[in-house]
Amino acid sequence: MSIPTNAGGESASPTTGENGGESTSTPDDHSWPEADEPADERPSQPAQSTQPEQSAQSEPVTPVGQRQQRSSPEQAQQANHSQQTQRVPYSQEWQSQQPHSGGASHVSRASHAPPSQSSPPSQPSQPQRRYESPPRPPQHPVEQGPAPQQPVERQSPGPDAWPHRSPAPPRPQPSAVPPAGRQAWPQRIGPDGTGEQQAVPSGGPTHGGPAHGAPAAHGRQRPQGVEGHHGPARPLGAPDTGTQAVVPADAHASEPATPTDPPDHESSAAGDGGRPRRRRLLVAVSVGVVLLLAAGVTLALPPVSNRLGLPWAPNAPLADPPEPRDVRLALSGASASGAAPTPQGVAAAIDGLASDSDLGELHGSVVDPATGQVLWERGADTPATPASTTKVLVSAAALLALDHDMRLPTRVVEGAEPGTVVLVGGGDVTLSSLPPGEESIFPGAAHLDDLVAQVKEATGGAVERVELDLSAYTGPETGAGWAPDDVPSTFMVKVQPAMLDGGRTDPKNKASMGQSDPAGNLAEEFAERLGAEVGGETKAPENATVLGEVWSAPVDELVRHTLVESDNLLGEVLARQVAAAEDREGSFDGGAAATLDVLRRHGVDVSDVVLHDGSGLSPRNSVPASTLTQVIQLAAADDDGGVKQLDEVTAKLRPLLIGMPVAGGSGTLAPRYDEEASESGRGWVRAKTGTLSGVHTLAGVVLTEDDRVLAFALMSDGKDQNKARAALDRIAAALRGCGCR
Repeated sequence: MSIPTNAGGESASPTTGENGGESTSTPDDHSWPEADEPADERPSQPAQSTQPEQSAQSEPVTPVGQRQQRSSPEQAQQANHSQQTQRVPYSQEWQSQQPHSGGASHVSRASHAPPSQSSPPSQPSQPQRRYESPPRPPQHPVEQGPAPQQPVERQSPGPDAWPHRSPAPPRPQPSAVPPAGRQAWPQRIGPDGTGEQQAVPSGGPTHGGPAHGAPAAHGRQRPQGVEGHHGPARPLGAPDTGTQAVVPADAHASEPATPTDPPDHESSAAGDGGRPRRRRLLVAVSVGVVLLLAAGVTLALPPVSNRLGLPWAPNAPLADPPEPRDVRLALSGASASGAAPTPQGVAAAIDGLASDSDLGELHGSVVDPATGQVLWERGADTPATPASTTKVLVSAAALLALDHDMRLPTRVVEGAEPGTVVLVGGGDVTLSSLPPGEESIFPGAAHLDDLVAQVKEATGGAVERVELDLSAYTGPETGAGWAPDDVPSTFMVKVQPAMLDGGRTDPKNKASMGQSDPAGNLAEEFAERLGAEVGGETKAPENATVLGEVWSAPVDELVRHTLVESDNLLGEVLARQVAAAEDREGSFDGGAAATLDVLRRHGVDVSDVVLHDGSGLSPRNSVPASTLTQVIQLAAADDDGGVKQLDEVTAKLRPLLIGMPVAGGSGTLAPRYDEEASESGRGWVRAKTGTLSGVHTLAGVVLTEDDRVLAFALMSDGKDQNKARAALDRIAAALRGCGCR
């Protein structure tokens, strides 16, 4: 077989190393583009060629600084004979590789021939232009036996060495014959005649490399600058002379075998590992600085710093918080420590307002509770219709006559016949129909379910009939002078000693319509929950066994609810409880008479007072303004800041002040004092209201700007309800704003 020639027609001859070793250069499909070859003209895949290869080896290049030696004819003939005996005929290679695709890079046949030890120096030749040989079909490597070879020293860096690379440490000297199958290191020849070594698989599977007969990878690999795990490379800084130094195979016998895969990014990144690491560190530091700046700006914003309570917050306290102070949940009595008002000062403040035509005829009185001095009055001793301020008198009588902790009962006792029970009304009209845990319009009310549970437990559920005992109250169930449409209505029902939710149809809505027969509704609901039928009214047997019992809220709580919400039904209940305490019948007349008896006994002038009910719904009631002022004066008497002992009457009447509505804040005064002329009284005026057709009253207390408590009562018969109310509010607010000295 003849030796193929290159494009110039010259035969490819082996080049001789420095120590006489023969080196064979091979076209490198993995090499980078030539310096004068555009990168975009580099073939992505070698194309299959049907022409015979033109050159199996690159042109010999004389190393820099090395003399070329002319070989003798015998040495050249011996070298050619060695190459021909180790090569596989081209036709056999083409046939064995025909099924494979030509997309893989190929290994030169010369690369399978180990360098010959006895190869004579090559003939000197002139540097020639290197031509890329066309791609050949893949070929199978041919096993070849070991050939002796003299060790060759690697070439030391010359004057043209790369300045940015440092020389690698010297490799150990080879000492053994390379094993079979070990291949030489092919070389890429650059356009300037310089070459660079690169590992080429010798065949057989290696880790990550092509298996025997498989095409090699297409991609060109950038030359390694250091020895990695992919095999030795040209020392850093050594000049690329174009002459491949032959590395004997036995040089690797003393060191571990290294894979012959093409270099990967692992080894190439070894030299540059610090650079990405530094870049990541800089990025991390930059991000941290940005985050810190953003956090600082955010925390500096007033809304954020205020919300977190940071020291630089605009609303941060300038000093330590003050020590907590005791809070008394009750109004203190009138104090003489403030500047004492005078009748002239009060008259100057309210005379003009009291003459407002919207008030019609005004009756009123203003008293200093600390001294008992009357500061202002107009028709104060003339009786007038009090409307709901009647509740002030009834509530005062209840607080004076009853124990404040007294509770009103609802009991169930055994009936006269087996299987019959009797529900006895004791005056608790606040009993709740809601399940336990839910609250109706009456805070602290008892629940019907609790009563049912007690009766079931006591009887074992053997209840067949429920009867009703309403004997606690006597007489008519509506008051004298009441309008026919007052009962039932959203503000009143029949006065009966037992009912659910104050007789309202909605236990959570105080303005809901009342029931026509509240007691009968209670009996039906109770019987249904027991699984029994409803009987008629009866009188419970004396000393009957009590099967169940529930209690209302305390009396002082009932008084508070009566005054704040102006609850008419509770006013009637309190009057009847006073009647029961005074041994009078539980009726309208008995309640009215008992109320006056109690007030008279405690020093209140009631000589001109006429009462027909306890709610004030009756227009036949008449009370002088001075009587109302006197009762309130007793409740607001001075205790000198808690130092002086209150007398018994004042101590019992104190809850009267607590139960009065607050101007602009609670109860019937919540929607009032919203005008500019009266808004100064918001929160400072506490008073009971009263309203009927053509009747407008206001009685209570006000704290002046000089911290003096004044008691007042105002009664008007103005035609327009809204205008008359507003005029009364302006008078009370004027008392708040004046020193009245």
